[in-house]
Amino acid sequence: MGCLCEEIFGRDAELSSLCIGNLWVFQNLRPEEYGALAQRAVRKVHEQGGSIFIQGDPAETMFLIKAGRVKLTKSMEDGTEITLDIRKAGDFLGENMLSEEIDYPVTAWCMEKTLICGFTKVSFERIVLDYPNIGLQVIRNLSSRIASLTDRVGSMSLSTLEDRLHSVLANVARDHGSRSPSGLVIQFPLTHEDLSFLVGAHRVSITRAMKNLRESGRIIQRGRTLTLPVEMSQNL
Repeated sequence: MGCLCEEIFGRDAELSSLCIGNLWVFQNLRPEEYGALAQRAVRKVHEQGGSIFIQGDPAETMFLIKAGRVKLTKSMEDGTEITLDIRKAGDFLGENMLSEEIDYPVTAWCMEKTLICGFTKVSFERIVLDYPNIGLQVIRNLSSRIASLTDRVGSMSLSTLEDRLHSVLANVARDHGSRSPSGLVIQFPLTHEDLSFLVGAHRVSITRAMKNLRESGRIIQRGRTLTLPVEMSQNL
């Protein structure tokens, strides 16, 4: 039998090679436990521009992005919307569901047609009741994941805005871009508003910093495509 995700999204689609049971949050499970996760997972397709969940909604779903790309945004009290992160196929969302009765702190928007595969809170609790070791391993894996959050803070300590912006672009290129002979390529649009919130600087300052990075050769911009040259990305 073929992959259920292929049957739903299309056999010619670019799907993540990861399956729901192979995620970091489910590491070190037994074969029968992996099988239970795959069998009980729910798959759903979201169109470009649609939301998977909305800030303030009850956190009731966690899922793997099997195909597509998702932008996480947060609405502020003054009505502005800030971009916090971009997730790609192979990334996992909704860990908040594992906490007690909380709401989603952000909104997940689909930047392109997206396929998700995951669980509701009720369905996952039923699996844990049937397979208690899954719950134990999830707790252990979540604890070890906390250390990775320090990476996002590190770039903020860099001395200049250009360095911080270049670090953010390098992280985005490494996680979401592609490699080419000329360097790491970001092939989807990132607005200066998006970058201002990812870096923590005013949009006007981002515009100036982007200009300086282009003039110094640290990035190459052609239309909406950004490239970090080979010599600038060898250590990424």
